[in-house]
Amino acid sequence: MRSVPGGPFDGERQLPEEVERNLLEKYNLNDPVHIQYFNGIRDIVANPIGEKFGPSIRLADYNVDEVIAQGFPVSASLGIFAMVFALLLGMTSGVISAIKRNSALDVGFMAAATLGISVPSFVLASVAVIVFVFWIPIFPAAGWGQLSQILLPALCLGAPFAGYIARLTRTGMLEVLGQDYIRTAYAKGLATRRVVVRHALRGAILPVVSYLGPAVAGILTGSLIVERIFYLPGMGSHFIEAALQRDYPLAMGMVLVYTCLLYVMNTLVDISYGVIDPRVKVE
Repeated sequence: MRSVPGGPFDGERQLPEEVERNLLEKYNLNDPVHIQYFNGIRDIVANPIGEKFGPSIRLADYNVDEVIAQGFPVSASLGIFAMVFALLLGMTSGVISAIKRNSALDVGFMAAATLGISVPSFVLASVAVIVFVFWIPIFPAAGWGQLSQILLPALCLGAPFAGYIARLTRTGMLEVLGQDYIRTAYAKGLATRRVVVRHALRGAILPVVSYLGPAVAGILTGSLIVERIFYLPGMGSHFIEAALQRDYPLAMGMVLVYTCLLYVMNTLVDISYGVIDPRVKVE
């Protein structure tokens, strides 16, 4: 970001040289980049919670920690709703496709999954706004605070991941359904529903669990555009503004928060392997 031409105080109206020099000194931007880096690491480690990243350059009277505290609940709610939607829709359609292999349901679900994977979330969001806001006014166009205002963005954000999960679930389920213990369960007279839910599903979702780490990364990066389209006051909107206006402290704070979230989610995915499959040992 520092290598991009321009700076936080560049604009159509040129600041007096003395004023710009004082601003650079205030935000410690007149030091070499490597000195700024080590000073930033020191501040994050030494400063108390609430003052980790210092003041924002562009948002007057706000520090970076306050901006993150305000935007994180919005982005977290959007991501949770999108992930729940992707898991419910993807796993349900994948299981049905595997059980009804080569049927019309299988072909239809897999065609919808391929379409969901192929269409970017920002294209899907734009089409959804036209259809479900203007043509069929079911959802509001923007805003935050009500359940109806989060459903459409969450559906648009989670749809591509639902397609991936559906294909992974179908593949895993088809592999498990051919195992000896599944044939034994059918031979004992168990109903198809009980065989699938109690015996087959647990082994079939291992590929889905592996995909949850990259899916969280995709939802975090995809939420930047979706929040911008639906004008949601989340971290994504602040991050885009920070990048466009060269607000270095705010951009750095957002990147560190996203990085910590990815590390936490990937760690939870690895731990969940040992819970789902007893053959996997966590060391």
